Amino acid sequence: MDYLKLDKAKLVNTEYSLKKEFIRTNRAGSFASSTIINCNTRKYHGLLICPIDNFGGENHLLLSSLDETLIQHGAPFHLGIHKFPGEYSPKGHKYIREYGIDTIPALTYRVGGIVLKKELLLVEKEQRVLIRYTLLEANSPTIIRFQPFLAFRNIHSLTKANMDANTRSKIVSNGVGLKLYDGFPFLYMQTSKKSDFIHVPDWYYNVEYREEKKRGYDCHEDLFVPGYFEMEIKKGEPIVFSAGTEQVSPNAIAKQFNNELKKRVARDSFENCLANSADQFISRKGKETSIINGFPWFSTSERNTYLALPGLSLARNKEKVFLDILNASYDKIMNRFSYATSLNKGNESVDVPLWFFWTLQKYVEFGADKAELWKKYGKRIKEIFQYYKFGSNLAIIMHENGLLWTIKQGVTWMKIQNNGKFLNRRMGYVVELNALWYNAICFALEMAEEAKDEKFAEEWKDIPEKIKEAFLSTFWDDKKAYLSDYVDDTHKSWAVRPNQLFAVSLPHSCLSDNQKKSILDIIEKELLTPRGLRTLSPKNHEYIGIFKGNEFERNSAFHYGSVFPWLFGHFAEAYLKLYKENGEEKIQELLDGFEECLHERGLGSISQIYDGNPPHKPNEATSYALSVAEIIRVSKLLNQSSFK
Repeated sequence: MDYLKLDKAKLVNTEYSLKKEFIRTNRAGSFASSTIINCNTRKYHGLLICPIDNFGGENHLLLSSLDETLIQHGAPFHLGIHKFPGEYSPKGHKYIREYGIDTIPALTYRVGGIVLKKELLLVEKEQRVLIRYTLLEANSPTIIRFQPFLAFRNIHSLTKANMDANTRSKIVSNGVGLKLYDGFPFLYMQTSKKSDFIHVPDWYYNVEYREEKKRGYDCHEDLFVPGYFEMEIKKGEPIVFSAGTEQVSPNAIAKQFNNELKKRVARDSFENCLANSADQFISRKGKETSIINGFPWFSTSERNTYLALPGLSLARNKEKVFLDILNASYDKIMNRFSYATSLNKGNESVDVPLWFFWTLQKYVEFGADKAELWKKYGKRIKEIFQYYKFGSNLAIIMHENGLLWTIKQGVTWMKIQNNGKFLNRRMGYVVELNALWYNAICFALEMAEEAKDEKFAEEWKDIPEKIKEAFLSTFWDDKKAYLSDYVDDTHKSWAVRPNQLFAVSLPHSCLSDNQKKSILDIIEKELLTPRGLRTLSPKNHEYIGIFKGNEFERNSAFHYGSVFPWLFGHFAEAYLKLYKENGEEKIQELLDGFEECLHERGLGSISQIYDGNPPHKPNEATSYALSVAEIIRVSKLLNQSSFK
């Protein structure tokens, strides 16, 4: 019985099935994504999406979909489904009887006496998708036809019928190759069994993506169909369709499918689903390993790399993955924030280097030696501290009281804009930025002490106490019993937000235990939900509890009430540190509640955000690295003896 539960009776109901999506990835950076009935509802959906070197490594959609037709006694039965303005055509979803995803996505169709199974996977280290068809039941001779729909575009754009497309195909073994535009690789479509390719080039106009329409974006696209493959399929016979950027021997296609299938981890439990999802965010290109922020539209980012890395690697005892990603990202990221570079560039994501310290602290907890870390990173850490101490392009500077002051908006993770204007002011003294700063200095001093770097220790040893005193006088209020979100020249924000949580959860804190408990109390009462933490208290007049509408409306809600699952990781860590074994039952109960997420939207994974209001519906990216990483990390925290 499948772990990921779907209501079989509702598979033919588009209002049910179009809300369920799958994501499959490989280590080459490619992915396939669609709804469970293979009706694309996003411009980011498709069967082969891969990075193209000629276009800066950005993801491009090559193969949008593959329509199948079964033919018996000359009668065609179309299994595909597309949305056009005002209608679905064809309506192949009506033949679906089962959907499984515990190992790989698998659909079972029944057309009269015909039963056909369709399974999909991506080759681990190639830009290639393989789709296997097995005829389980048939009472008469059966022909199967494959009709590929091609896009050849960036995933963030849409294509229209045009005269520039090169619609000529070249014949290869058991298939054809096409390259619609210069700069793209050829897409080679081949079958494991000898087939006839009938060249009938045509454009299909106004394919409609309903999720893009809901989001207020252009939602209509023209897709090119070069023709179709046709062959006989016998009962019990598997036929594999291959689409990739390199040719393959037809005799090897079926074997490759079987070999790839053996590598897959069964998604038969909460833990295995999280592990499987975690692996999908790890991308290896050449010698470089990186973290994809999420699917289906994200690439990589500096902040999310550091925030997600411990959960995706160390919490799963994958030290090599941790080091591969850290080493690949360290020079690239730190170069952007070194003192010398910053004077010219003035990078605005000023919290990113401070999250690097948190990531290293997680490595120390895993077993790394502080002195060795200082020997490796100490020189660059000193540069980073100079960056903060003396300022960068006047974006940020350490004041005499030790606190960091910024005169720019959009310098932390809460930086959504509408029409070029930041929706959240958050300037001056920002609470989590200074909590991270205090934590970074304390940790750096620990490493320097272990490595016997007396000069550094002498320069910075008095700063933490100075920061602590200023932090409390600036952010804390005895009557309110929580921390201000930010303080600038004219305003002290008392909006109850989750940013104060980091002053509690980080290894080094300016707060007393009583202050920590008081902050956790208000967070629990006003921000905590079964899906993570709200970004703003519902008591605030600016709170928006439902995430919906066009881009302007969605941006307005993003940090004004939407729930982020990754924040639960820091809440759980802070709670367990304070309450130890007395807090385990509560955190375990909350953790168990996330299991429902795996069945809601992006099957087997956790979405980027959820509505602030019950029932907390999922939104934005269907599978998000930070969400998955922190849920894995909480599970690990509950098993650590340090909290017993």
